[in-house]
Amino acid sequence: MDWLAKNAERRADPATLWPEAKSVVVVGANYGPDHNPLDDLNDRLAGAISVYAKGDDYHDVLKKRLKRLAGFMVATFGGDAKIFVDTAPVLEKPLAQEAGLGWQGKHTNLVSREFGSWLILGSVFTTLQIEADAPERDYCGVCHSCLDICPTRAFPAPYQLDARRCISYLTIEYKGHIAREFREAIGNRIYGCDDCLAVCPWNKFAQVSHEAQFLTREALRRPLLAELARLDDASFRALFRGSPIKRIGRDRFVRNVLIAIGNSGDATLTAEAERLLDDPSPLVRAMAVWALLRLLGAAQIKVLAATHASQEADAGVREEWNWHSNSGEHFSPSP
Repeated sequence: MDWLAKNAERRADPATLWPEAKSVVVVGANYGPDHNPLDDLNDRLAGAISVYAKGDDYHDVLKKRLKRLAGFMVATFGGDAKIFVDTAPVLEKPLAQEAGLGWQGKHTNLVSREFGSWLILGSVFTTLQIEADAPERDYCGVCHSCLDICPTRAFPAPYQLDARRCISYLTIEYKGHIAREFREAIGNRIYGCDDCLAVCPWNKFAQVSHEAQFLTREALRRPLLAELARLDDASFRALFRGSPIKRIGRDRFVRNVLIAIGNSGDATLTAEAERLLDDPSPLVRAMAVWALLRLLGAAQIKVLAATHASQEADAGVREEWNWHSNSGEHFSPSP
């Protein structure tokens, strides 16, 4: 997460990003779901995907709209404009609060009285001097539902997020072996987490998105873990063409799927995990081991370890073999 520290100064002041800019127009696009995302956590044979990632990539959708808006502004009023949608170190949530779109809730995300938690943000920086709107005030009150629901306790205090514990960070941004302490809490979440967003009481005013490109793709409504575990690189890229999920790559995604398989409690999925013990990716092999340790008994694990553990070259995968979550036994494969 070094990029946060490296860009701290640029993120704090929009003028350092583009000194000629005099105003920022902040927009929010509603991506409200057609059901409560928390319901997706009940089906342990299917993967739960964050609402924003179930449709087309919001970067592409919003960029096209912002380009049209920026073009209109320049053509009509003159000046110059630049657009940003997660493409630069822009503090979009504080800017959105200053622009009156909503306020940063205790979960650090934007909350709108009209759309609840479901707004994707983008901005147009312009050299035009535009009169500012009134900022929105904080309407969280004494509520702390978003803090209480977090599975990994990623909020050390209201309005503070420890991203290193956040399931969205772990399943999307984190490139390594996810720490054992977080795996059970991840449940069947295979890309992102919406818990703190979905539980917000202001969602009673939320509206289902009318943007066709934000609507859930049928293949991603409740995708079966068994089918996702079989994705190779080509089929992964085909399934997630035009989706933000594509950017994390097949290996990280299948890593997440295997954690969900380990949490499923369903022994019928062991065949999928066992097959992946020979996967080229250490990320995948390691989580295949962990999933099998969760689903199989000690005797079955010993049989698999005799075949696979002694041949394992990756230290991270060997560490998984060395831990038996049920009996406390330790295997000692050769380096």
